[in-house]
Amino acid sequence: MIDPAAVPDLAALPDPAEVPDPVEVAAALRRAGVEADDSVRRRAEYSSDASLYRVVPAAVVFPRTADDAAATLEVCRALGVPLTARGAGTSIAGNAVGPGVVLDFSRHLNRVHEIDPGTRTALVDPGVVLDDLQRSAAAHGLRFGPDPSTHSRCTIGGMVGNNACGSRALGYGRTADNLVELDLVTGTGERLTARKGADPATSPTLSALAHAVQSRLAVIRTELGRFGRQVSGYSLEHLLPERGFNLPAALAGSEGTLGILLGARLQLTAVPPSTALAVLGYPDMASAADDVPQLLPCEPVAVEGLDRRIVDVVRGLRGDAALPRLPRGGGWLLVEVPGATPAEAEARAAEVVAAAAALDSRLITERAEAEALWRIREDGAGLVARTGRAHPGWEDAAVPPARLGAYLRDFELLLADHGLTGIPYGHFGDGCVHVRLDFPLERPHGPAAFRAFLEQAAELVGRHGGSMSGEHGDGRARGELLPFMYSPAALEAFGAVKAVFDPDGLLNPGVLVHPAPLDADLRLPAAAPLRTGLGLAHHRDGGDFTRAVHRCTGVGKCRASTPAPDTVMCPSYLATRDEKDSTRGRARVLQEMANGTLVHGWHAPEVAEALDLCLACKGCSADCPSGVDMAAYKAEYLYQRYRRRLRPAAHYSLGLLPFWARAASLAPGLANALLSGPLGRFGRVAAGVDPRREIPRFAPRTFRQWFASRPPSPSGERPVLLWVDTFTDHFTPQVGQAAVRVLERAGYTVRIPAQKLCCGLTTITTGQLALARRTLRRSIAALAPHAEAGVPIVGLEPSCTAVFRADAAELLGTTPAVTAVAQATHTLAELLTTTPGWTAPPLDDTRILAQPHCHHRAVLGWSADRALLARAGTTVHTVDGCCGLAGNFGAERGHYETSVRVAETSLLPAVRQAGADATLLADGFSCRTQLAQLAHRESLHLAELLDRR
Repeated sequence: MIDPAAVPDLAALPDPAEVPDPVEVAAALRRAGVEADDSVRRRAEYSSDASLYRVVPAAVVFPRTADDAAATLEVCRALGVPLTARGAGTSIAGNAVGPGVVLDFSRHLNRVHEIDPGTRTALVDPGVVLDDLQRSAAAHGLRFGPDPSTHSRCTIGGMVGNNACGSRALGYGRTADNLVELDLVTGTGERLTARKGADPATSPTLSALAHAVQSRLAVIRTELGRFGRQVSGYSLEHLLPERGFNLPAALAGSEGTLGILLGARLQLTAVPPSTALAVLGYPDMASAADDVPQLLPCEPVAVEGLDRRIVDVVRGLRGDAALPRLPRGGGWLLVEVPGATPAEAEARAAEVVAAAAALDSRLITERAEAEALWRIREDGAGLVARTGRAHPGWEDAAVPPARLGAYLRDFELLLADHGLTGIPYGHFGDGCVHVRLDFPLERPHGPAAFRAFLEQAAELVGRHGGSMSGEHGDGRARGELLPFMYSPAALEAFGAVKAVFDPDGLLNPGVLVHPAPLDADLRLPAAAPLRTGLGLAHHRDGGDFTRAVHRCTGVGKCRASTPAPDTVMCPSYLATRDEKDSTRGRARVLQEMANGTLVHGWHAPEVAEALDLCLACKGCSADCPSGVDMAAYKAEYLYQRYRRRLRPAAHYSLGLLPFWARAASLAPGLANALLSGPLGRFGRVAAGVDPRREIPRFAPRTFRQWFASRPPSPSGERPVLLWVDTFTDHFTPQVGQAAVRVLERAGYTVRIPAQKLCCGLTTITTGQLALARRTLRRSIAALAPHAEAGVPIVGLEPSCTAVFRADAAELLGTTPAVTAVAQATHTLAELLTTTPGWTAPPLDDTRILAQPHCHHRAVLGWSADRALLARAGTTVHTVDGCCGLAGNFGAERGHYETSVRVAETSLLPAVRQAGADATLLADGFSCRTQLAQLAHRESLHLAELLDRR
């Protein structure tokens, strides 16, 4: 199909097996003055992107300047080593993995150099994150038009590479439509400035390109650019004479196969003063698609499809409170329209409703409600993954909008024929459908089934006049399928252009021209199950640790450049900006450990390095759309590595804190004197604690001692059992005392467990799971009779409370006792807000800055606390992100600097901005300790705040 004379033969391209040794490649790169890393751990981190494909690179380069990137290309050309450019690694089709050198622009080349309001342009590095650009542009009332769902971490270079579009491309255009000028170096080594209408005579590359296009005008005019989302292949229609030889637009979507982007000047657009959202309900997604052509004359900015099954996942995870009210239907269209005023936007949204043939509808004008729906839509890929196996590979097909309903019906029939299921959603206004499918890749016949389906799916989309890619690019998943969409003449044209820009075939080989087989290098078939000898049950993944770590689909939400509202993930990445400290980076190393070919076993140093700075905050368990729980994986790793072995000193000191606290309670004054005296520093070092950390002082009288000495709680019809955790009992008994008074005022008879118990939290986080299991079994046995009798159990320390709600089942199984205790366990806010007749004391004169504990937010949910404080009449501002102490993490030697940097990402700036008169609210003992030690501010537990009023 492709003229062999026009492009280099695939057999002549570098064979990954023949690529020089990683050590040699890295040495040559360092001699050229660039930052290169050939460590096994680093190569594992970059072995996959957000796709199904795994290709281990020889080295990873982090260019600091454009010259570094150009020098890297020169080294690769000299050695014959492939080169793959990468931004955030969110490519879903295997566009950002390669066997030679991976060039990561996101680490250093990430600056916005200029925003020019006069010309409405921006000059940026290729590694600039879209949200960072949008923040810079917003100061001038401007924005970059395309907005893919990965906007919090995707880079401009990656957007150019894939011709990214996003939800609002309907109104603002694709990336190709918003490019002014590109600075790049071609595969021949020529530095080139690409702009519309450039004179071909000024460059050898442009001259050859113009000749290649001129001799193929007929096929370019008839097969390319047929509709807006035709992204597959090269967009050579932009090079037609009647289109002004628009080279920047033609390079968009070339997936790094023609040149390495060094910088870009982008066209910006004005932010609309107001927007409104019409939500339209339909019986199913195909019916919603049928209605799209009637809505397009209303000139919406976005028309997005959302399936009920995605909404049901959110409802199951976060409850109805996380969802705005939706109209009736099995699927919805979210239709956004702009307006010069709120009234105009609302009127235009009403026109959309009038034009629609929907079952039901609703207009949303409140920004918070609209943003909640957009977040659900943006997290679609990961949320779908929570329903079971949900893989990319055929997630990006597009057809002309008028064909969308018919295509979806035929697509459902095709799925049924292959025994597959998927949940469609996406950019329905552009005819672009996203779907993740349950390909049986873990089974022996999986790759063959994958190939068979993709070939028939490609034939189907071609029959509907569509494109196999609508914005994600072809990559390794769809390049081989291009003959189902294009004639041999069109494919020959692609090859001719590739030969002009990259005659040696070194740039992102295996993509677009001379594509790699779509079923080669699949990551999952290589991963054997890990089921035996595990410390945790890993219930959600059928007891398979391999399946658990493969929950990471690579969408990279853990790499967000700033914390999203009400999220935590990923605090260590925010502190270091290093892929190794992202949830995804850690998951990739664990995946390589599971397949055993690059990282070997639980004791591999690469696993220790990857997990070292994980705070076990559990933020990913809630914030990762796919539900990765790195805290659980770290606990499993520590259990496996140190089982029947000598442990780090901190595991014996901090991990056994409840034991030491009970010993200290016999003579708290002496314990405090020893810890703060001359021996204190030596003791901290010996215990594996950073000497810069102050050890919290033991209370002179424990909470239990106080409770035993007070008059019995008044008898009443509302018994409640107060869980006495180690931190409340031994360090902050005043919190427990306040809680008792608040509960009694609410009409409860307060009791505490008769014996001293522990939830096992500190042994869980240090991986001492056998001890944690024994400890927790004893506690569950004591609590279960109360729970089964209908007595609510209230926890004051969020991390301990979360153990009963989540970790207990992982350690002890879902027994009736464990289930009863989990259902009976509540936070203070959860109990009070559901107590009949209880009224929150007025707090309207109090300015509150709240630091929700990570486990509170991730496992328990903070909505009850927010609702309680709202009832009290106060406005609460919450800190987005982790405090950085995270239990034993920030106290351990080697973690202090990271702990402080994490605090500086959100908490400490928020405290400084709030001012000295703001009340700081923090239920977590770690959070209050961090605030005291780094901000030198007192903070209150919710119980103390309510008790003071």
